[in-house]
Amino acid sequence: MLFSKRNPQLLGMLSALTFGVHTGHAIQLDLTDTNSIKSAASTVAANMMSYYKGNLTGMPVGLLPDPYYWWEAGAMFDQMIHYWFYTGDTTYNDVTTQALLAQVGPENDFMPPNQTKTEGNDDQAFWAFAAMSAAELNFPDPPPKSPSWLGLAQAVFNLQVSRWDTQNCGGGLRWQIFTFNNGYDYKNSISNGGFFQLAARLARYTGNDTYAQWAEKSYDWITSTPLFTNKYVIYDGGRVGNNCSTADPLQWTYNIGTFLMGAANMYNYTNGNQTWRTRVEGLLNGSQVFFPADHGGNIMVEIACEPQLTCNNDQPSFKAYLSRWMAATTQIAPFTVNFIQPKLHASAQGAAGQCSGGASGNICGRTWYKNTWDGKTGVGEEMSALSVIQANLISKVPGPVSANNGGTSKGNPAAGGGGDNPVKYNDPSANKRITIGDKAGAGILTALVLGSLVGGVWWISFV
Repeated sequence: MLFSKRNPQLLGMLSALTFGVHTGHAIQLDLTDTNSIKSAASTVAANMMSYYKGNLTGMPVGLLPDPYYWWEAGAMFDQMIHYWFYTGDTTYNDVTTQALLAQVGPENDFMPPNQTKTEGNDDQAFWAFAAMSAAELNFPDPPPKSPSWLGLAQAVFNLQVSRWDTQNCGGGLRWQIFTFNNGYDYKNSISNGGFFQLAARLARYTGNDTYAQWAEKSYDWITSTPLFTNKYVIYDGGRVGNNCSTADPLQWTYNIGTFLMGAANMYNYTNGNQTWRTRVEGLLNGSQVFFPADHGGNIMVEIACEPQLTCNNDQPSFKAYLSRWMAATTQIAPFTVNFIQPKLHASAQGAAGQCSGGASGNICGRTWYKNTWDGKTGVGEEMSALSVIQANLISKVPGPVSANNGGTSKGNPAAGGGGDNPVKYNDPSANKRITIGDKAGAGILTALVLGSLVGGVWWISFV
């Protein structure tokens, strides 16, 4: 991962040229009022989308400007799919569809030539998550002759299966895809958690047990390593050089979140299997570390960097994913509602309180346990606030669809480029297409490491 010297806080102060930022008032949030939640979400969504310039003439479509990396754009558009689903606001739908399709690559597997020379398995997974969300939430289908949302997710799964590495550490995915990238010798939890989650979601959506078998296999592998303890503590990753015998001890919200989402989908797919219920419960207990007692026990904190003021450009967005996946868990594993709902509630109130800064008076900060804006700004801060605020609408919306229950996205089980060819993805003509926004390339967190409520509907009827 390369790090830019550009200041993301300056970007946060720029007003949107197309979408416009709501101005004049700190966000007021009444979680008992659906309209209040939607209004707050609308304000934060506008703030977040003000960073995106791909809708402007001459700007790269689907990418955020420097210093934001390719993966975070995919995560952001996943958030906008959920925003539409929760609020019914279609303002950003066309932009979201255009952005997702612009980054699918020539093989329709989210391996675009302008990114793959530094693309990691985790980066690719976040774009696949967006496609999977579009299928599950019945986001409007792409135009004719475009790849389907489900087919895009299946293509990423197929490619990542081909990368499963049994020669080192007994299994798992490496962080990086190509041997020439820093991090190829590292197997991290977010890459493997992303694969596990994608497999589990595909199993639930399609009913195809092959996906479930891979979900089981990937879960069993990581729980056999020091990366995942029997107390459901998930560490960042391990090195191939020592056979993943030790783990970097950093803990991040998105690591436990991605496994929680996968386990909840497997619980649902298996009609309430006790093993998967126990795992969901264990992961929720493991997540408690991110809700410290000294901040009330229900407000989410990125403990590895937030209190120390050391978060990089990526890490302020991590709370968005735990919030998003916790909310989804309450629908597909509804026994979790009593644990999760107070956390989403308190964290949303804290996030809204942080959305009181900048010239507009509603720019969102990072530290949800503080009563006043902390001066932090960026895509990650806005995305995390948006995610946790709108997550409190989860009981007002239907559950995810499937192929046999309302889903419109048609799949392609054979989708994908048929393997990785670094020459194909890194030829001179491909390199010419690299833009300013692409330079930093892939990698979510791990460069840091390498340097050292619910209705009685069908999907919950078995509970």
